[in-house]
Amino acid sequence: MMFEELRQVLQATAPEARRADYAAAIIEGNCLSKPTGSTRRLTNQRLGELYGLDPAIPLFRVLRRLWGLDSEGRPLLALQAAIARDPLLAATCPAIIFLPANAEFQRDAMKSALRAVVGNRLNDSTLEKVCRNAASTWAQSGHLEGRTFKKRRTVVAPPATAAFAIYLAHAAGFRGADIFSCAWLRVLDCDPSRARHLAP
Repeated sequence: MMFEELRQVLQATAPEARRADYAAAIIEGNCLSKPTGSTRRLTNQRLGELYGLDPAIPLFRVLRRLWGLDSEGRPLLALQAAIARDPLLAATCPAIIFLPANAEFQRDAMKSALRAVVGNRLNDSTLEKVCRNAASTWAQSGHLEGRTFKKRRTVVAPPATAAFAIYLAHAAGFRGADIFSCAWLRVLDCDPSRARHLAP
């Protein structure tokens, strides 16, 4: 989910920055210390695809506002935004959020979840790469831990991340009590009771 790149870009730009300001910070200012212009442009493109980097996009505007409220929750904020904008990452959610705590992560389960969504549009090698990248994302967010053998860990959601999940759930059409039992809160390992407690 390119968390470290996102963190550095947001640190290098003002909260009121526009899309052009983010692009300038990445490409011209080289705030990410990339070695070439082409890698800077590619990073700008990829971060834009994942997060928007534009206050005209409501999801990014809310992310940016919540970013400064709790630094510990930032990996979970980034994860939620990436899930909302990346359908392949979203497809891996069941393989993680329904995995019991301390259970060993099974790559085949994630691959099957992805295959169910993409069908034959991706070949096996591409699917394996997507699985590796997704597993890395879930490790950055704190859901997986370990090197060779990854295990499921329970994440602790700060209030800002719960607020973002509620916003995303509402944007997806959930209302009332359904918000607190939807997948956006399950991504944070929040049951309905905990979600209500964290709700602003």
